[in-house]
Amino acid sequence: MSNSDGFVIVGAGLAGAKAAEALREQGFQGRLTLVGNERHRPYERPPLSKGYLTGGAERDSVFVHGESFYAEHSIELRLHSAATRIDRAAHRLALADGTELGYDKLLLTTGSEPRRLPIAGSDAAQVHYLRTLDDSEALKVLMTPDIKLAIIGAGWIGLEVAAAARQAGAEVTVVESAELPLLRVLGPEVARAFADLHRGHGVELRLKTLTNRIITSGGVVTGVELHDGTSVAADAVLVAVGVEPRARLAEEAGLKTGNGVVTDESLATSDPDVFAAGDVANAYHPLLATHVRVEHWANALKQPATAAASMMGKPASYRELPYFFTDQYDLGMEYVGYVEPGGYDRVVIRGDLEAREFIAFWTSGNRVLAAMNVNIWDVVDDLKALINSRAGVDIGRLADPRVPLGELTGA
Repeated sequence: MSNSDGFVIVGAGLAGAKAAEALREQGFQGRLTLVGNERHRPYERPPLSKGYLTGGAERDSVFVHGESFYAEHSIELRLHSAATRIDRAAHRLALADGTELGYDKLLLTTGSEPRRLPIAGSDAAQVHYLRTLDDSEALKVLMTPDIKLAIIGAGWIGLEVAAAARQAGAEVTVVESAELPLLRVLGPEVARAFADLHRGHGVELRLKTLTNRIITSGGVVTGVELHDGTSVAADAVLVAVGVEPRARLAEEAGLKTGNGVVTDESLATSDPDVFAAGDVANAYHPLLATHVRVEHWANALKQPATAAASMMGKPASYRELPYFFTDQYDLGMEYVGYVEPGGYDRVVIRGDLEAREFIAFWTSGNRVLAAMNVNIWDVVDDLKALINSRAGVDIGRLADPRVPLGELTGA
């Protein structure tokens, strides 16, 4: 490998920033460039729908590193610089301003972007999406008691914003096509707990219905018209109907793609000099024996160390189980593991589902595939060990809070 061009990272979010940090920590001393299309230095996204949105966290707390970090570690940070083309043969990356960067190794941490809602009125003023710091700051202005907020989509982002808005006193209606919030992720057994949580805090849930159009007057939102013929009055609308991986750059470069950028367990793509990490990476997971793309903070935080090692030619394999968390009202939870929608036999509940103090286990046969602890803490390591063991468990003991989690394997 030549030392002239160095390493280039495309995508200046959490994954990109942590990859640059990991490369320096692991001894890479060559030229290192981090390219991002936003005007802000790298920041974390969970606070955008949680602490920062609610006012519980200061703005500076969202940034991955302090302002001086990049210069101190000889990381060239190129913001407001969209990457437009990868020339794999020449090992060059073109930017929107007409400049090109040579690279020896290239890491794609381009993340994901919100799905747009292709309906009438979706371009009106006060129609919001939530992905960036600027998006969060625009929504933050709406966190007041005199606002009527309609949220289209009852996934994690939609529900977290609903909780933040209700805590600020806003009137909130959530419109969801499925029978329950989070149904595809959690299944009906646990999804009901989130429906009850939000109804109990005054959110109106309009379930099993689609949005026909966003009603406007003079180009400004006044409500949402639903397929059942009813309408919801609204001063603002949040569209939260999922995200898509930003894989076009890779696809146009001829890399193998499919639900993101396809990588092996070392996070190498179909080109041995190009790697991917974070939301955009559809990575082979050796424990799960399948490719998995995870759109959560822990992946963006932890995958970069593996990618950095691989870029430097060191043996590396990403084996962390998927993990995410949420905070809504008085409910805090952590989820670890991986289950395809409908890919489980049963959900076993340990604790009190109605009181929202429980652990839910998604099982197949007598093996635990994933687990979620709700308002029960300091158990994630035990849950990871249980899932990673791939051992059979006694379902009765699994449901019994008196049985220590560490004693559940070996059924």
